[in-house]
Amino acid sequence: MVKKKIDNRIRVMIENGVKLGHRTMFLLVGDKSRDQVPILYDMLVKSTVKARPTVLWCYKNKDEAISNHGRKRAKKIAAGKLEVSEESLFDSFRVATTIHGRYYSESHAMLGQTYGVCVLQDFEALTPNLMARTIETVEGGGLIIFLLKTMDSLRQLHSISMDVHSRFKTEAYDTVVNRFNERFLLSLADNPRCLVLDDSLTVLPISSKTAQIEPVDAVPERVNPKLTDLVTSLSDTPPAGPLVALCRTYEQATALVALINTLADKQTRPPHCLTAARGRGKSACLGLAVSAAVALGYVNIYVTSPHPENLITLFEFVLKGLDACLYQEHIDYNIVRSTNPDFKKAIVRINIARNSRQTVQYITPDDHSLLSVADLVLVDEAAAIPLVHVAAAASKAPLAFLSSTVSGYEGTGRALSLKLFAQLQNENNAPPPIKLEEPIRYRAGDPIEGWLNSFLCLEAPPPSVGVGSPPPAACELLRVNRDALFCYHRAAEAVLHRLVAIYVASHYKNSPNDIQLLADAPAHCLFVLLAPTPPKSTSMPEILCVIQLCLEGSLSDRSVKDSLGRGRKAAGDLIPWNICEQFGDKDFPKLSGARVVRIATHPSYQRMGYGKRALQQLAAYYMGDIPCLDETPSDDEEKETTGKADSLHTETIVPRSKPPTLLKRLTEVRPEHLDYLGTSFGLTEELLKFWKSQKYMPVYLR
Repeated sequence: MVKKKIDNRIRVMIENGVKLGHRTMFLLVGDKSRDQVPILYDMLVKSTVKARPTVLWCYKNKDEAISNHGRKRAKKIAAGKLEVSEESLFDSFRVATTIHGRYYSESHAMLGQTYGVCVLQDFEALTPNLMARTIETVEGGGLIIFLLKTMDSLRQLHSISMDVHSRFKTEAYDTVVNRFNERFLLSLADNPRCLVLDDSLTVLPISSKTAQIEPVDAVPERVNPKLTDLVTSLSDTPPAGPLVALCRTYEQATALVALINTLADKQTRPPHCLTAARGRGKSACLGLAVSAAVALGYVNIYVTSPHPENLITLFEFVLKGLDACLYQEHIDYNIVRSTNPDFKKAIVRINIARNSRQTVQYITPDDHSLLSVADLVLVDEAAAIPLVHVAAAASKAPLAFLSSTVSGYEGTGRALSLKLFAQLQNENNAPPPIKLEEPIRYRAGDPIEGWLNSFLCLEAPPPSVGVGSPPPAACELLRVNRDALFCYHRAAEAVLHRLVAIYVASHYKNSPNDIQLLADAPAHCLFVLLAPTPPKSTSMPEILCVIQLCLEGSLSDRSVKDSLGRGRKAAGDLIPWNICEQFGDKDFPKLSGARVVRIATHPSYQRMGYGKRALQQLAAYYMGDIPCLDETPSDDEEKETTGKADSLHTETIVPRSKPPTLLKRLTEVRPEHLDYLGTSFGLTEELLKFWKSQKYMPVYLR
């Protein structure tokens, strides 16, 4: 095998990550990228003194080298039944490494698990939700590796067709502009813990911010003296003493003590809520609380989560807690694993028989029948479970502990924190949620966490408190240019985060996928209502209201006949298809219309008429009451051109030097021709009154 010198920055970057407890990201470009993963993995193994890290390998289609075929081949090589050549580095890597191959469609089973390396191939299948779920499973010092196919220029990512784009297209609007990938690429260039390499491990010019990487000194992990004092003070207090000794942070220890105190009362109490970003030790804390409940004599303990594999960490710490309380497997308790092949032999039940028969059992989130006979119910990853099931667990069980991720990576995210927890506090006099902020999976200040939160707007700060309330009639609706919004300019990023913050605060069910929908869906438009600008002001006025609009209709005769005659329905066009199916109207889908997908008002300005003002101006805009005064074509759609086509090894990726205008007055943008405006929403009396006040009439109810 011919040896090749590898850029020293790669090794230093990995070693620095291990020393600092921070993760490192690589983007490999080329068809042979997979063959370089063992080299990066070997550098990681040599940099750490722990056991060989486990690898999470995610793909869209079955990868023979990683899936069952690769596993069987690795076993034959290990047993000496199959020869492996010296050049087959990947085979050697496969034999010596624990690799968990996962389809992207199985990503829900990754929640709550921890790996040393995460490899993401089949880039076209990636979505923001998948990125958030997988990247956050990697521990401090670990690697995140993206594998891309061969391309002449990284700018080809701007035109690559992502799998999700097929759901964004409609018959009338089928041209996708890949703004999300453009912003992704620019954010990588801005990430100090990311290197972009080709498939021979040559560092590409996009990684200009990491041109000079100096080795750092190892930073020892500091133990909080408060944690030491707490462990010492409880050392003679079972079961709290041995369980608190297993905690990694002072916040986690105090949260566990609060849960144990509640368990010790053995009374029906309001639900306790535990909230944090990922990797803060919520699942471990719940697992230790289950051990305390067993030691305190609770008989029927039920645990639920979106998937049994999400509970791997929780059950791991249940067993650690039982061992700390001097319970012995096969003598005091037995473990039952699932026989369902989809659950990968996950633990679903623990039978305890020391003093009396006790059970810790997994139940599905929708199994409400067992809640009334439970002594304790724990809901882990509640943010990924429909609110109705979480509310049932909180109300029917005598005592419930809820754990929720509130950084918005999945499902209800922060909406759960805002809606359900506030409801529990008001109705049941429940204590405020216990918050865990100090990371455990990786150390504080991890740049990858900061990059992911910023890129996917996972931690959009709460909207600023409003100062003064301008009259609605003085406020103006403007149209947002999405090319400018997602160009990664500093001002555009600030506006994007403010928009997402208003969405989150308005109790919408948010997920990272909404960012890609907003960026790439060709039929979607965005409008904002701004407060009047004070004279000589240089700052952007407050965003009072956001409207997300989806253009629909303009369907052909053939599509309408297929829908009515054969039951075929294309993606999108919600209102036209429903009206066509319910009323048999073949002409309505041919009309062009628009559906208000979301209307969200700044929380400091709700119920003051700003939402109505925004809808009135939107209707006037599309009815032609606000004429377009600018007869010249818009410059916003013009793409910045480069005089010379650079190659992969010479190009530099930077934000546009002259981004298009971000916000335009309605008089400056010619509106699309529309025959109607509509909306679709979950019916409540309050919402129905609001829409009827704006002259919207209900035509379909189900």
